[in-house]
Amino acid sequence: MCQNNKCNCSSGSIGRFLQPCLLLLLHRSPNHGYGLIQSLGEFGFSDTNIDPGSIYRQLRKMEEEGLVKSQWSIEQNGPAKRLYHLTNEGEELIHAWAAAMEINKQRIETFLSIYKKTFRKE
Repeated sequence: MCQNNKCNCSSGSIGRFLQPCLLLLLHRSPNHGYGLIQSLGEFGFSDTNIDPGSIYRQLRKMEEEGLVKSQWSIEQNGPAKRLYHLTNEGEELIHAWAAAMEINKQRIETFLSIYKKTFRKE
């Protein structure tokens, strides 16, 4: 609910939008969780609205669903890290997400157009 000009209307959709963003980043190249968190800024996420725990939970969930796979990567300096890779199923889901977003983009544009006409200040 929006109160006192502090609207959290988009907060519920952030979690759902993480999945396609993470999949698209992994399509570009395999990465560690921390690297993915840093790259999410490309999609409009900021450090203030990203909970690292939620990213790692999402990655584990996607691995359980067969969308990504991971393996431990041991670097010379530092601890072992999980390196995530996109699977074929994950790539197929990217295409499905993009198609759904196109439809929703049209709906959002229509809503905003009607909203602006309805609440236009004259």
